[in-house]
Amino acid sequence: MQICSVCSEHIPKYRCPACKIRYCSLGCYKRHKDTCLPVEQPVPIEPKVKDSFNTETWTVEDLLQEEEDIVDKVPLQRLQLLGQSKELRDLLCNPHLRQLLRSIDSADSKDDAMKAAMQEPLFVEFSDQCSKIVDN
Repeated sequence: MQICSVCSEHIPKYRCPACKIRYCSLGCYKRHKDTCLPVEQPVPIEPKVKDSFNTETWTVEDLLQEEEDIVDKVPLQRLQLLGQSKELRDLLCNPHLRQLLRSIDSADSKDDAMKAAMQEPLFVEFSDQCSKIVDN
């Protein structure tokens, strides 16, 4: 079992986004932030690709930008329908589905987590329902 990296007394509930140490409370975070040394992320090496397809990496900002040339972009109005769906809300009442979504959200490899989740019939039902609402 881990203990707080700041006070060494309690079980940590949080992780510093900059240096990744674990801490247990707001007080420990406040003590830690003055001495925090952010972990530098290694610069990813882009492979040299000779194929003719586009290998450009997209950022969240790219995806959120309003570009009319992106065919698969879902308009904001369609995404807002997800929040209005009773069927989707009913599915989200299932604690197992909520745990699956949390595990995907917190996974280091989102791609692998999604592949694993797609083996769960409940998650497939959830993703199908989302697609029906958005594609309607």
